[in-house]
Formats: sequence, C-alpha cells, structure tokens
Amino acid sequence: MIRPMRRFSLRSRLLLLTSGLLLVGLGLISAVLSNRLESHLVDRLDGQLRSLATIATMLPAQGGVDAESLDAVPGVAGPALDVFGAPSLVLLDGDGRVLTAIHSSRRGGRSLPPPSELRRVPAGGDPVTLASADGSERWRAVGVRARDRDGGRDGTAIAAASLAGVDATTANLRTTGLVGGAALLALLTAAGWFALRGGLRPLRTVEDTAAAVASGDLGRRVPEPAPPGTEIGRLSGALNTMLGQLERAFAERAASEARMREFVSDVSHELRTPLFGIKGSTELYRMGALTGPDDVDATMHRIEREAARLTALTEDLLLLARLDQAPGAALEPAPMDLRTLAGDARHDLRALDRSRPVEITGPDGGPPGPAPVLGDEARLRQVVANLVGNAAAHTPSGTPVRIGVGTADGRAVLDVADEGPGMSEEQAARVFDRFYRADRSRDRSGGGGTGLGLAIARSLARAHGGDVELATSPGEGARFRLALPLAVPPGDPERGDGGGRDAEGPGGGGPGGGGPGGGGPGGGGPGGGVGETGQAGGR
Repeated sequence: MIRPMRRFSLRSRLLLLTSGLLLVGLGLISAVLSNRLESHLVDRLDGQLRSLATIATMLPAQGGVDAESLDAVPGVAGPALDVFGAPSLVLLDGDGRVLTAIHSSRRGGRSLPPPSELRRVPAGGDPVTLASADGSERWRAVGVRARDRDGGRDGTAIAAASLAGVDATTANLRTTGLVGGAALLALLTAAGWFALRGGLRPLRTVEDTAAAVASGDLGRRVPEPAPPGTEIGRLSGALNTMLGQLERAFAERAASEARMREFVSDVSHELRTPLFGIKGSTELYRMGALTGPDDVDATMHRIEREAARLTALTEDLLLLARLDQAPGAALEPAPMDLRTLAGDARHDLRALDRSRPVEITGPDGGPPGPAPVLGDEARLRQVVANLVGNAAAHTPSGTPVRIGVGTADGRAVLDVADEGPGMSEEQAARVFDRFYRADRSRDRSGGGGTGLGLAIARSLARAHGGDVELATSPGEGARFRLALPLAVPPGDPERGDGGGRDAEGPGGGGPGGGGPGGGGPGGGGPGGGVGETGQAGGR
C-alpha cells in the first residue's frame, strides 16, 4: 500500500514537513513563554503578598484598619499590585476564626475565598492558590504567624490577591502568540514555497531533460547544471555524462549497423560479379553458342579467371574474419628483416612498370638501415605487396616511388611513398575501410581491386602489434608506412647487417616470379608480389 505522503510531489512533502515543524516549534515557544511569564508574575505577587502579610502582623487586630488605611500601607497601592489586582487582608485567630477581613478600595467586588479555603493557608509564609467563593477566580494567598498581644493563642495574618490579572495577561500573551504565530507560519510557508520552487527548479530541468531523452532526443543535456558541490549539481553532471555515453553508444551502434549493411551489400556485389561471369559463360555453352574450339577455350579461360577471382575474394574475407576473431592465430612469427621485403618490393614495381623509378632509402631519405622484426614473413609480404600494388594502380606510369626501410620512433618501418595525385582528407579517412575504393570507376573487370587490400594490410600489421599509417594530401602524393615493434634494439651486434637484400636479392622479380619472394604480376600466394590476391585496390 502506498503511503499517503508519497502521493504528493517532493515540493509539497517538503513544504508540509517544514510547515509542520514550524507549527510545532511555534506552539512550544508560545507555551514555554506563557508559562514562564505566569510563573514570573506569580513569584512577584507572592513576594509582595508576603511583605503585606508581615506588615499586617503589626496592625491592631480589630477596628484599627479600614480600606482607606489598607490602601495607605506601603506597597499596597504600588504599580506592581495594580497589575495583579487589589489585595485583601484577613486576620485569623488561633482557632481559625476570621477576626478581620479588610479589602482594598480597588478590589472591585471580587469574591474573597471562603473561610474554609483561608484556613488552608499555612502560617509559615508559603504561598498557596485558592478558589474564590463563587469559583470564578483563582486567588493567591500568603500567611504569616501573628502574636497575640493579650496573651492568647497566636493567629495568622493572610494577604491575598486575585490571579485574574495574571490569568488575563497570560491569556493575552497566548492569544497574541497564536495570532502572531499563525501570521509568521503563513509568511514562512509562503517564503518556503518560493524557496523550494527556486531550489527545485534545477531538478525540474533534470526531469525535463530525462523526459526529452526518453522521447528520443539523445542530444539533449541539462542546460544549466547546478554548482557541482550540490546534490543536484552532482546529479546533473552524472546525468550529462551518462547521456553523452548513451548518445555515443547509440551513434556507434548506428554506425556499426550502417557499416554492416554496406559490408553485406559490397560483399554481395563483389561475389555477384564473378558469379555472373561464370553463369554467363556456362549459359553460352549450354545454348550451343560456342561453335569452335577457340570459343570454348576462351570461355573456359574466362570461367577459370572468374573462379580465381571468386576464390581470392573468399580467401580475403576468411582472412579478415580470422584476424577479427583471433589476430595472432593466423600468424607464424619468426625473426626477419624488413629490408628483405623492401628489395622484393622494388622488384615488384619494376616488373609492373619498367619506366617507373624506384629508390630504396631510409625512412628519412638517407641510407636504408636494419629493421629487425619478429613476424610472419608470408603475411608481411602480403602487406607490402598490397602497399606496392596500391602505388602501382593509383599513380600514372613512370611516377617515382620511394621505398624507405629502417627504424623510426623506436619501431621498424617500411615506407612506400609515391609522387602521385594523393588523396583528400575524406578519402584518407576511409581508405582502410573494407570495400572502399576512392575511384569508383575502377572495378575488378577493369583492373581495379575489391577494396580489401589496405584493410587486410592494416589488420595483418595490427596482428603483429604494429600498424599501417598514411600521410597524404591532394597533389602531394601518398606515403604508406608499415610500422612494427623492433625485435632487437638497432645496432645489436648479434643481428649485424640483417642479411637484407637489395633489388637484385634472391626471390627474383621477373615477370613470372611466383615463389614466396616472387614479385611478378602472376605471383599468386600470400607471399606473392603483386598478384591477384595482392591487388590492393585501396584508392
């Protein structure tokens, strides 16, 4: 069952709680003040009555004092007793009989307590409260023992005064406190309402922001968060942080879904192209359109070429999938030097374009240096082949290419830098995306790649603990850098010169080279130069 207070808003609950506490506090203050005032007034009255009773013991017992003479007694007509009410003086004999009852002329007809009540007054000076004869008022009385001058029993002199003035004063105080307290409570409640309204305004802003986010506006934030040291300030900061993370997560999910849709679309397109070629060739054969041996041979060659392309694409996709799932599982690392790959890369470029100047230097343009790494040579050859093939495919014939090898920033590096047209910032940002081709007019049938070469190169480099980096600008060419962790510090005497090979090293770069180091266009396997699977197609 929901508690009744929980049905109200936080502002209403705080206001009710504050008002209730104020009401209790004001009531307690009023009660304490009225009780203290009454006690103070009664104490003062008791002192004056005690003085009057003491003076009365010195007056004649009978006939010597009347109302006028009582008024003349010092202190009786003073301002203090005027506040409490006119006093009366009663003399009792030793048997408790009233000898004399003298009243001030200002008594105003108030009824004196009866003799039965007066006999209750002790003679020791202790004050007592008595009831009037008609029970309408309270009286305060003080008795003092009086000596009988005729040798009889001692009597009692009693001074009494009505408490009507005290009761009226305390009643006025309570009334004033009630009215003033009610006004003060109303004022404080109104002030509290406005204060709570202003204090809880940031919380309302947080509520509005959360409602906007719930309706789909993920970019909404708490516009003016409270000071960070306050509870609402910390809540606003935490909410803004959470909303930022939520927005980024949704954006990443949307981008991932978009990439997945694009990937599926690109894969479907790339698979469909060779499949349609194979299907078209088989349909020609089935329809009897191949009339001679030359036609059959050409068609079979086309089927074989498309099947090879389909196989290469499938192998690339499987390799990327394995690298995504377990990057190091597809590698067989061993000590090697990147200078070996640099020499083979020059052979590859010369085989593709004999008019292209190719120079091997260091990363900074100086002499090449050792670049020992621990890597899978076949996979690293595939990386370099993709970088070299990308430079050959996307620069004009005869464009100079520089291959830099050595160490830079504590890493072993191999650069493939061309002086071609370069890439825009947008193209450079996406060049490593799968199936991305900066030149959409190039397709596989026209000699273009699938757009997987650079994606595979970067994935293989990262599987080795390194990366492939790009530096380019329009009209300034492009430099792709393979950067890997050093196997040993540069200049280690055990490594020596690294056994690097120059342009004329083993694994020749002739146009048919298909071995592990082959650089010819027909080099097919992972270690091939710029073969069918090595075609980068990144730009």
